[in-house]
Amino acid sequence: MISVMFVGHLGELSLAGASMASSLATVTGFSLLLGMASALDTLCGQAFGARQYHLLGIYKQRAMLLLTAVSVTLAVVWFYTGENLLLFGQDADIAAEAGAFARWMIPALFAYGPLQCHVRFLQTQNIVVPVMMAAAGATAACYLVVCRVLVFGLGMGSKGAVLGNAVSYWINVVVLAVYVRVSPD
Repeated sequence: MISVMFVGHLGELSLAGASMASSLATVTGFSLLLGMASALDTLCGQAFGARQYHLLGIYKQRAMLLLTAVSVTLAVVWFYTGENLLLFGQDADIAAEAGAFARWMIPALFAYGPLQCHVRFLQTQNIVVPVMMAAAGATAACYLVVCRVLVFGLGMGSKGAVLGNAVSYWINVVVLAVYVRVSPD
């Protein structure tokens, strides 16, 4: 949503394309990955409750692999967003803008799956407040700065806004992965 707000300052066409692409990405990609990652709530919860801690990592790694494979397919769909919107009768200018925005969203797609897997992995172990809240807060603060620099400072426009989103997801993934790796728990 923040990226769309930044893009709103660039003009109506940029805003229309960003809104269209963000809506489609949420429905066709992020919601799907979120739903698939939700299986870890059950699997990791059962493993944690049964004190089979070795299964937690196995489940997380398998889910990350599966979500990455699904993301490859989704990336192909997102790559052709502009062309698909034209087939459904969307205005050519808006379709082109949405297509460009969706293409720049692909790196965020590949971060979103692992991010959700790490979140579920930590949630099932009741590791929520210190790590995930701190990671989310740091990521949000970085995102605002990165987005502003990319959109206005470097003049990337709507591409910068969506790239800033990807950068923030990847920062969040790295922070959580480092915590999982170095945590004594």
